[in-house]
Amino acid sequence: MMVNLKINNIDVTVPENTTILDAAKANNIAIPTLCYYPDLRINSDCRICSVEIVGKKGLSTSCSTLVTEGMQVKTHTPRVINARKTITELLLANHDADCTACAKNMNCELQKLANVLGIDENRFARVLEVRPIDDHNPSLIRNSNRCIKCGRCIDVCRNIQGVNVLEAMNRGHDILISPPFGKYLSDEFCTFCGQCSSVCPVGAIIEKDETATVWNALHDPQKHVIVQVAPAIRVSLGEELGQKPGTIVTGKLVAALKLLGFTKVFDTDFTADLTIIEEGSELIKRITTGGVLPMTTSCCPGWINFAETYYPEILDHISSCKSPQQMFGALAKTYYAQKENIDPASIFVVSIMPCTAKKYEAKRSEMGSTENNLDVDVVLTTREAGKMLRQMGVEFENLSEMEFDKPFGTTTGAAAIFGTTGGVMEAALRTVYEIVNKKPLAVLDFVEVRGMKGIKEASVDLGGKTVKVAVAHTLANAKIIAEQIKNHESPYAFIEVMCCPGGCIGGGGQPYGTISKTRTDRLASLYAVDVAMPLRKSHENPDINKLYSDFLGSPLAKLSHELLHTKYQPKRRH
Repeated sequence: MMVNLKINNIDVTVPENTTILDAAKANNIAIPTLCYYPDLRINSDCRICSVEIVGKKGLSTSCSTLVTEGMQVKTHTPRVINARKTITELLLANHDADCTACAKNMNCELQKLANVLGIDENRFARVLEVRPIDDHNPSLIRNSNRCIKCGRCIDVCRNIQGVNVLEAMNRGHDILISPPFGKYLSDEFCTFCGQCSSVCPVGAIIEKDETATVWNALHDPQKHVIVQVAPAIRVSLGEELGQKPGTIVTGKLVAALKLLGFTKVFDTDFTADLTIIEEGSELIKRITTGGVLPMTTSCCPGWINFAETYYPEILDHISSCKSPQQMFGALAKTYYAQKENIDPASIFVVSIMPCTAKKYEAKRSEMGSTENNLDVDVVLTTREAGKMLRQMGVEFENLSEMEFDKPFGTTTGAAAIFGTTGGVMEAALRTVYEIVNKKPLAVLDFVEVRGMKGIKEASVDLGGKTVKVAVAHTLANAKIIAEQIKNHESPYAFIEVMCCPGGCIGGGGQPYGTISKTRTDRLASLYAVDVAMPLRKSHENPDINKLYSDFLGSPLAKLSHELLHTKYQPKRRH
C-alpha cells in the first residue's frame, strides 16, 4: 500500500511503514542526522533530524516517525533550524573541539553538521569535564572527551555483536558511555573487533594509530621493510581514496605501496592458500582419526578473543592454524629470510588489514619466537593505509598497475574470497573435497555458504559420507554456534566463524560509513576477483607446493606445526 504526503509542499508517494527520513531521502531532500545509522536500531536520541508536521504541536524525529496519508512535513523551517543549531551547540559545548588533533578531522559527522548549520561561534560556554583516555590495549583508543552520547557504539556492541562491553551510565548532562564502572576496554574482555569505531560519528573510539611507527621503519636504513595486504583490502581501499564501494584496486594498491617505500609488497592471499592446505589437512585428520569435532576456523582474531573469554570450554574445537596474517609473518622471518639471505632481525613486517583485532593478534605472545621478535611488527587498518597514501601525496587514480612481489605473490581465487563471510569455508571445501574424493569438483561455487544470512548451512560428500558445515558472521551468531558446541548439540563437522558483519569486508578497520549496501558491493567484487583468477583452488597454487617441497616438508609436519600452528588459552573473567 502506498502513502501520499507532502514534504516541503512537494507531493511524495512512498510505501507504508516508511519513515519521514527515508521518504525525504527517496525524493532528494536531505535531513541531517547524527545518532541515526542505517544498520542500527533507531533510538531518536539526538533529535537532530527533527521536522515540523503541520497540525502537530511539537517537533517530530524524522528517523522514527512513520509517514501517514495526507501528512504535511516541513524540514527546514526557522523553528526546525533553530532547534538543530541549539542541539549541535550544546553538543559542542561538552566536546573536545580540537578538531585538527582528531583522527576524524574532515570526516567527522558533528563537524560536518556544524558546518551545514553555519555554526561559526557557539552561544554556549564550554562545560567539558576532561576525562582520561583509555589506550590500555593494542587495538582501540576510547576518548570520552569526544563522545557525543549518540549510543551507536552501545547498539552495535549489544545488538550486532552481543558482547555488551559498553553502556550508558548516569543521566542527563552526566551521561557517560563506557564499560561498566568506568573500566578500560581490556578490563571488560572487549574482543577488539572495532565495530564501535566503525560506527562512531566522531573520534571517540578509533584504532590505535601506528602510521608513525611504519614511517620510522621505512626511513630506517637498517630495516628491510615488507608489507602484506589482506584479501578484503583490494575491494575497500579505493573507497578510502574517493572511489566507489567495491572498486577493485589490486594493481594500483601494489604500486601505491611501492611509492611509500616498502621494499617488497606481498599478498596475504598466498598464506590464505597455505591456511587452506594446513586447515584442510587438520580437518581431514580429525574426521578420519576420531578427533575433536566440529572444528571451527581460527583466522578471525575477534572470534578467538570471544571464544577464549566467553567459551573456553570449546577451545579444543578451534583449528590450531594461525591466521594467514601470522603465517605470513612466520614465513617472512624464516623462509623468506633464508631465500633472500637477509638477517631475520632486520626484517620489519607490516600488515594492512581490514580489522582492528589484528593489531591485538599480532602482539600476542604466541605469535613469535620471542616477545621481542614477533611474526608481525605492525598492523595498519584500511583507514591508516589511506592516511599514509594521502600524507605521501600519492595520486592513486593515476597510478599504473603493478603485480605483487614473489615468492608470496602467486595466489588463487579461493584465497581472495577469504575476505567475505563464507569465503574460508568455500575455499576449504574446494580443496578438501578434491583431496578426499580424489576427483575434481564439477562446480567450484558453493553458493549455499554465500550471502549475508547470519548462519548458513551446507552439506558436502567426503568419501561417500555426507558432512554438514556451517558459516556464521557477527559475534551474536557466533554465540549461537558456541552454545551448540558447548552443549554437544552441533550437527556440523566444520564451521567458519567471522566476528564482523559480512566478514572482513565489514571489518572494524574498514572505511567509515560501511553499511549493508557497502558490504554487498565489496562481497560481489571479491567473487569477481575469484572468477577472474587463472587458479581457483588453493592446492593448485604452484608456489605453495614449492614452499612445501623446499622448506616445510608436508602439511602438519614438524616444521609447519612449529611455524604455522598455535594453541589458545582460556582468559580469566573477573
